[in-house]
Amino acid sequence: MSSGGIYCTGNIVVDTLVRPVDAMPPWSTTTYVDSISTHLGGNGAVTAYAAAMMGVRVKLAGAVGRDHAGDYAIERLAAAGVDVSTVQRLESVATAETVGLVNREGNRLFFHELGASAVFAAAGLPFGSEMIRGFTFFHYGSVFCLPALRPDAKRVLERAKAAGLTISVDSDWDTEGRWIDEFGPLCPLMEYLFVNLEEGTKLTGSRDPEGIGGFFRERGVPTVIVKTGARGCSVFTAGEAFESPAFAVDVVDSTGAGDCFCGAFLAGLCRGFNLRQAARLANAAAAHSIQKVGCTEGVADYETTSAWMAQR
Repeated sequence: MSSGGIYCTGNIVVDTLVRPVDAMPPWSTTTYVDSISTHLGGNGAVTAYAAAMMGVRVKLAGAVGRDHAGDYAIERLAAAGVDVSTVQRLESVATAETVGLVNREGNRLFFHELGASAVFAAAGLPFGSEMIRGFTFFHYGSVFCLPALRPDAKRVLERAKAAGLTISVDSDWDTEGRWIDEFGPLCPLMEYLFVNLEEGTKLTGSRDPEGIGGFFRERGVPTVIVKTGARGCSVFTAGEAFESPAFAVDVVDSTGAGDCFCGAFLAGLCRGFNLRQAARLANAAAAHSIQKVGCTEGVADYETTSAWMAQR
């Protein structure tokens, strides 16, 4: 059983995924595909969903429009057990949406409309004692994907730390290209950093997990988790550095796998797991995610995931 929980912020998106698209067809033509489907997406939403499926208490702060897409996102999150009481329903903007093209290898290309994510700001992140009672972690996903919150990122982390929460951050992709200039000052405030190889290379200039982990450890991050895709992950702390291999499964769609990884990793920590156990649970959640189209369609509950792991 879990102890504590995760107060999470990040973008909330509805994804329309088209599969398979292995090459871009010429304009003014029609191409038949196997599937066009709608799914829950967004760094904040998917991380929260995966953590809740692992049996951990989760509250998500973010924004959606008062529209059909917003209804869909809220319903999917609530069905997984996520507390959506701090998700804003906005009249003036639409819910963030993405059209994703997925090829036969499970790789994806996104076209994204920011929608409500563009206006979600620090005022939507309360840290009062009643609001955070029972939570141990504050997870900040989508550092670069929430434009109105982005200038206040440092202040948000300072408020979370002052409230006694353990801080984790997922770097995400910086479409504005400021990378470490903006991300660097956040490092001393976080206890856990999740970053994938592509983002890590942009942030540090290093192309290998060891270089990325060392870079952030030198800048004050106690624990760095580098997501290495088909290889699994590498974890770096003061006391140890280790690799946790991915589970071998058939890849259908890799969309959101890294966010499922983050949610399950944090859920493992809430359950009292050590880093190696949390990394294995995170790899299992990601392995389930990539076997189906959509970020969360393949995510199983904690008991099912644990039984699946025990057979491998």
